[in-house]
Amino acid sequence: MRRTYWAAGSAVLLALLFAVAATVAAASGGRTAGAGAARTPALYSPDAGFARDMAVHHQQAVEMSFLVRDRTQDEAVRSLAYDIANTQANQRGMLLGWLDLWGLPKVLAGEPPMSWMAPGKDAPADGSHGGHAADGVTAKPGALMPGMATKEEIAALGAAQGRDAEVLFLQLMTDHHKGGVAMARGCAVQCATPAERTLAQGMVEAQQSELTLMADMLRARGAAPRG
Repeated sequence: MRRTYWAAGSAVLLALLFAVAATVAAASGGRTAGAGAARTPALYSPDAGFARDMAVHHQQAVEMSFLVRDRTQDEAVRSLAYDIANTQANQRGMLLGWLDLWGLPKVLAGEPPMSWMAPGKDAPADGSHGGHAADGVTAKPGALMPGMATKEEIAALGAAQGRDAEVLFLQLMTDHHKGGVAMARGCAVQCATPAERTLAQGMVEAQQSELTLMADMLRARGAAPRG
């Protein structure tokens, strides 16, 4: 498990390096936009939709990580929670910063989550929106997006302690990462902004590594991912 955790930690570091590179690239693109080198994403574009949705998705991961940190003394779980909270909070700040840079709203009333993942999605002429599925990953009843926990599951995590909290966190975060990877893959294919595609690919690689780690951690606790 030490080797697996080291690999996951390396993936987190790689994701942060991707984030720094993406920020620099976005800033450079913004300076040259007047010369036609970059085009500001449209309101309903995959670039803007991914930024809005993933910012919300990341926020819940940060919340769950802080919850488990205070409910276990297990150093491996606490370290993983810290890595997830730190990485995803930084990435969330970047996504929201890009929306500011593009002059686009962080919240869009009436836009169903993940509608940007419909093929060829852009500003619709009739105000309609596309589908919500991502690589076969769908949102559970009561959850906003694929992988996200329900209010009841968050409450259960907040009430758990020790091993129970560890297992529930690892199961919820496994589901969360699966949904996040599917969304990030969507952006890596559909987003037009090179810096955002780079960040999305970094998310895929880091979260896949953490999925392997969490499966090992669950097995060590006599548990398994749900579903």
